[in-house]
Amino acid sequence: MPFNELGLSDKVLSAVADTGYTEPTPIQAQAIPHVLARRDVLGLAQTGTGKTAAFVLPMLTMLEQGRARARMPRTLILEPTRELAAQVEENFTRYGKNHKLNVALLIGGVSFGDQDAKLVRGVDVLIATPGRLLDHVERGRLLLSGIEILVIDEADRMLDMGFIPDIERVCKLVPFTRQTLFFSATMPPEIQRLVSQFLSNPVQVEASRPSSTASTITQLLVASGKEDYEKRDTLRRLIDNAENLQNGIIFCNRKSEVAVVHKSLLRHGYKAVCLHGDMDQRSRMNALDQFRTGEATLLVASDVAARGLDIPAVSHVFNFDTPHHAEDYVHRIGRTGRAGRAGAAFTMVTHADVKSLAAIEKLIGRPIEWQGDPLGDAPPREARGARPTGRGERPERGERKERGERSGGERSGSGSERGAGSERRGARPARRRDGTAPAPVEIEIEESAAPAPVAARSSRRKPAADAPAKAPVAAAPTRAPVTPTSVRHGEERRSSYNDEPADTSHLPAFLLRPVRIKAG
Repeated sequence: MPFNELGLSDKVLSAVADTGYTEPTPIQAQAIPHVLARRDVLGLAQTGTGKTAAFVLPMLTMLEQGRARARMPRTLILEPTRELAAQVEENFTRYGKNHKLNVALLIGGVSFGDQDAKLVRGVDVLIATPGRLLDHVERGRLLLSGIEILVIDEADRMLDMGFIPDIERVCKLVPFTRQTLFFSATMPPEIQRLVSQFLSNPVQVEASRPSSTASTITQLLVASGKEDYEKRDTLRRLIDNAENLQNGIIFCNRKSEVAVVHKSLLRHGYKAVCLHGDMDQRSRMNALDQFRTGEATLLVASDVAARGLDIPAVSHVFNFDTPHHAEDYVHRIGRTGRAGRAGAAFTMVTHADVKSLAAIEKLIGRPIEWQGDPLGDAPPREARGARPTGRGERPERGERKERGERSGGERSGSGSERGAGSERRGARPARRRDGTAPAPVEIEIEESAAPAPVAARSSRRKPAADAPAKAPVAAAPTRAPVTPTSVRHGEERRSSYNDEPADTSHLPAFLLRPVRIKAG
């Protein structure tokens, strides 16, 4: 079905023809007639299917009638990130070149004064991120009572970024009679609740199965060591061995890793730029421009760049980290293989990524093949559920205990061993007061079901003058002298005296077992 059969105006058809498009994508062919009929639309489509034009083209046709008033925009488009908002503005500029419409962009990183000046002149199309939009509303500089069409784009990404409360607030500020267009790649329960709450008898259009990946993308898994330097080395070998690499996006799970990987690539001579949420707006736009123009062949990014960015000719995607959420994998690799082009997606997997990989394969409905030599063999698929014991992992509990006993014995050996160590260092060995060396001690633990009675700790208060005299205490049996080592919990502990064992009378009874000391 050509564009001229969808009901679009002549001005819009002329602008579309100038861009070189002749046939609409499936999501466009299904959604545009319902949007023109003023129906609420729920669009389910993976990224790269042309859903932005599915609401931009009919909105341009409907906005040809009417006029905007100061501080009261006619239409509102909500986007989760600044980059997506700027991209939608570019679409309105491209397809609306035959229209005299005022388009305003409300995003962070830009002064309030410049944005407020545009709102005063009157806005036909307002494109905004939720946070900055509500800032203008709270300042009393923006009224949403004139909204005719509300577009919520990338709704599942809004959910991931915590914007759902803001979306609910905006939906209550716009008129009840507005038309709502809702687009999402996946439909988690929270998104389904929003749809049932704020859409009125919507028409559902679906270009592909939710969370499916394009058939034009070659997906491969690459085994890697878990250390950061090992993963960076694997990434460089992947880039060097990739076939027909024109440009590529490298995704990391954390913003800190984006900076580290970017610096590493620059140090090794690669032309790379980075993109993450902590960058200011000018730096982010400069990085995207360098990547789009080919000045930089690699873009290292966090998931802020995984949704909806229109970079049509990305040949490769490299997942430096396996995404924690399976839906993010679909959006990441959706940067390549767009508009029917061939693409390749490599995901680096360590032993810690077993559960995340299983969730991804369950979501997309098929297993992903492993990349073989020369980049290393993958762990067997049937062993994914078992706990790996690769190099560099923590030892098992028994092994740690054995190491601790061995090292503890070396540090706190018997008195004779310490004396010998001191003698080697030039110090005098431990001796008794009479000059003789202490006899070796043999300590045996007696297994007994009942613990030995423990005497109560003596009070340090002095007895009163008129207190009755206590019965004499029997003298303790004489013991063979011992080395400055005592027993507690079955382990050796150094005493604070040379000739007396450590005082254990203050310890609870259940911690002690009777001991028998034999002098050798």
